[in-house]
Amino acid sequence: MAVHTPSGARADAAPPGPSPVGWPRRSGRLLSLTAVAARHLAAGAADRLARPGRRGRPPERLPRLLGDLGPTYVKGAQLLSTRADLLSPAVCDALGRLHDRVPGMSAAQLDRALSEAYPDGSAWPFRTFDRTAVAGGSIACVYRAALLDGTDVAVKLLRPGVRRAMETDFALLASGARLAERLPPLRGVPARRVVRQLGDALLRQVDLAREADSLALLRANLADLPFVRVPAPFPAAAGPGALVMEYVERLERFAPGDFGKEDRRQIVRNVLRCVYRMLFIDGLVHCDMHPGNLYLGPDGSVVLLDAGFVVRLEPRVRLLFARFFMNLSLGRAAEAAESVLRSAEHVPAGCDLDAFRAEIGALVEESAGRTAGQFRLAPFATRLFDIQRRSGVAAAPEFVFPLMSLLVLEGMINDFDVDVDFQGEAIPTLLAALNR
Repeated sequence: MAVHTPSGARADAAPPGPSPVGWPRRSGRLLSLTAVAARHLAAGAADRLARPGRRGRPPERLPRLLGDLGPTYVKGAQLLSTRADLLSPAVCDALGRLHDRVPGMSAAQLDRALSEAYPDGSAWPFRTFDRTAVAGGSIACVYRAALLDGTDVAVKLLRPGVRRAMETDFALLASGARLAERLPPLRGVPARRVVRQLGDALLRQVDLAREADSLALLRANLADLPFVRVPAPFPAAAGPGALVMEYVERLERFAPGDFGKEDRRQIVRNVLRCVYRMLFIDGLVHCDMHPGNLYLGPDGSVVLLDAGFVVRLEPRVRLLFARFFMNLSLGRAAEAAESVLRSAEHVPAGCDLDAFRAEIGALVEESAGRTAGQFRLAPFATRLFDIQRRSGVAAAPEFVFPLMSLLVLEGMINDFDVDVDFQGEAIPTLLAALNR
């Protein structure tokens, strides 16, 4: 019988619709989350009582707590772990262990994942399969294997039950967002839409056939950048809940310690060229370039190993974001304010547009021309959205994805080279995008 092959869904197609999540299921999940949190709090309290002379160290418990809470919370922690400018080094180090060092599946879970991907009667495509995970993520684990022709491959297997848990988590978050929108400080903020879009994007990560297509598209889009490598997928060897791709040898974690200043600077420039190409030219954006997905090859190349959280930007969104970023980079305050207004989902009647333009202009003037060490995207984005909220100018929720892509990278960039011109490095790509 033929080997199971992916469906071939386009990377920008709609994800499979989530199952309806009723209140009994939400309530059960909420009780489960509460029990997990209570168990960890009790363990921490017991540890402090057993060793009264020693202060508890909560960061050490965070990876275990978040891992037990599930993939939705691990994904949020992975994003936060890159923000050493916002959190203490101890917390960042603790959360950083969740990038690719989440505990692997148990033997029973692995058997279940393999039986779902390659059920009885289907062809087994591997000559050898190592049951020890080489990487553990919140949504899937990766194993090394060899195809029947001897080709070394990495096999990414979905954790059993992960989609159901994530669907329920986002249903709970949507309920919270609905309540938040009724609070006076958050009226006009499209919280539910943002949660829904984030939920849809993260749930795409459980569709490994889509990820295989995204890998192939990223590989084709970035093929002319010699310093970027994306592993090739092997769709003929895949199955439901299993992605098979090229195994890349001798990878190093993305950390600055082993590189001199000039090498670090070049690596940062290469990463920025890659992400700006995705944001402003191709529109197929990797939103999860944290150290668990981003590695360095022995030749210094940037290796992207995961394409689960990849989002297609519509041409209009891509163009508007490019115009705003160009105006920010060049310090054109008035033009940047107009870009924000043109990208808005709603501008209320009676809005004081002159005051709005003045506030946006002041923010741009303060931020333009700053190096990576001087410019912080998180506070900048917070102020930008606060100006919009107070003016009633509703931002398009689609802008969360390009901002997320840059936010994940910003912490790494600051670790490698605080003097890099974060904005200026974008200008050549922006010019190409805006002159197309």
